[in-house]
Amino acid sequence: MLSHSKEATTNLPPATDSAPPVAAPNGTPTTPTSPTRDPAQEVPDTHNGGSGPGLQVRDLSAWYGERKAIENVSLDIDPHHVTAIIGPSGCGKSTMIRCLNRMHEVVRTARADGHVSLNGQNIYAAEMDPVRVRRVIGMVFQKPNPFPMMTIFENVVAGLRLQGGYRARELEQIAERALVQAALWDEVKDVWKKASGVSLSGGQQQRLCIARTLAVQPAVVLMDEPCSALDPIATYRIEELITELKRDYTIAIVTHNMQQASRVSDYTAFMLAEADRIGRLVEFGPTSKIFTNPSERRTEDYITGRFG
Repeated sequence: MLSHSKEATTNLPPATDSAPPVAAPNGTPTTPTSPTRDPAQEVPDTHNGGSGPGLQVRDLSAWYGERKAIENVSLDIDPHHVTAIIGPSGCGKSTMIRCLNRMHEVVRTARADGHVSLNGQNIYAAEMDPVRVRRVIGMVFQKPNPFPMMTIFENVVAGLRLQGGYRARELEQIAERALVQAALWDEVKDVWKKASGVSLSGGQQQRLCIARTLAVQPAVVLMDEPCSALDPIATYRIEELITELKRDYTIAIVTHNMQQASRVSDYTAFMLAEADRIGRLVEFGPTSKIFTNPSERRTEDYITGRFG
């Protein structure tokens, strides 16, 4: 993880009235009520002798009003690995990944049930503050959404400024590290304090959004089809970046591109909605097995293009 002096915790604090908000899903930053930050804590050793936080998903179901979107999804997202979630349109992939940091519930009438645990703490427990959950489990969306009235630098540090308590020099150092991690620094270092985030190309904007996510030092990074709006060259850069980032972060990615899933992921989850339009997990395992020797016929049919 980034080694600056104001690290974000990977343990989830309980809800408080003074919890700082994050940017709204539409990209509009909100005003903090109190500039607080959690102390850094050691991350327990959780995977094959390696350190880092993982997510454990158990019996996860989600609804939009009365309509159930996904049902009883259970899987483990291992630390410092990339887990891909694949399946045809309408199978609940995006709903599932949004449930992993409680973004699903910002949709009116939406709700979820089940357990999603980070370091053994259920993020859906009553005492958990969803705003803080989303700070520890970050999200990169399908369409790049830089704040149009902010410079590249201001975009990267927007979340940190909402938290408060950082000096100007600290913000510059953290922003530079995040842009380096997002493989964007060399392309913007001469204009990052002047140019707007929306002046960048589509691929650069998506890497800017990744840098903005990394700046607050999440433990987990979720990506919902991050390359779907990008050209092949920009897609290749994002895929390279994902491979590099798993050394420091736990990553889950939703993708329609099965070749992309096979290239970047260590584990793959295949979801499918049957006639009842409820998404369920069909098969989950190492990517090499899912793509070469799946256990389920439905997985094989999807992988080989017989449907979807």
